Amino acid sequence: MTDSKHIWIFHGSGGRFASGVFENKELAETWVKKYHLQGILTKYLINEGVYDWANRSQYFKPSKAAHLSSDFIQKFSLASQEHYHYEDD
Repeated sequence: MTDSKHIWIFHGSGGRFASGVFENKELAETWVKKYHLQGILTKYLINEGVYDWANRSQYFKPSKAAHLSSDFIQKFSLASQEHYHYEDD
C-alpha cells in the first residue's frame, strides 16, 4: 500500500473493535509497547475501503456472486495489507 494518505489501526487480541488509531507506525508502536499490548497493527488507506483498494490494486478479483454481496464486503480483509503482530513477552 504505497498511497500517501493512510492511518494505522490497532486491534487488540480478542477485541471486537479497534482500540487505537495513529498517524504513523512509530506512534502506534510506542503506545503498544507502553501498555504491553497484544494484537495486530494494520495500515489502512483513508477514504477507501479495503475491498475497493484490493480490487483496484488487483490483489483480489470477485469470482463469485457472493463476492459482490454486502455481507462479504463488510467482512473483507486482506493479508496483503501492511500489518504487524504484537505479543506481550
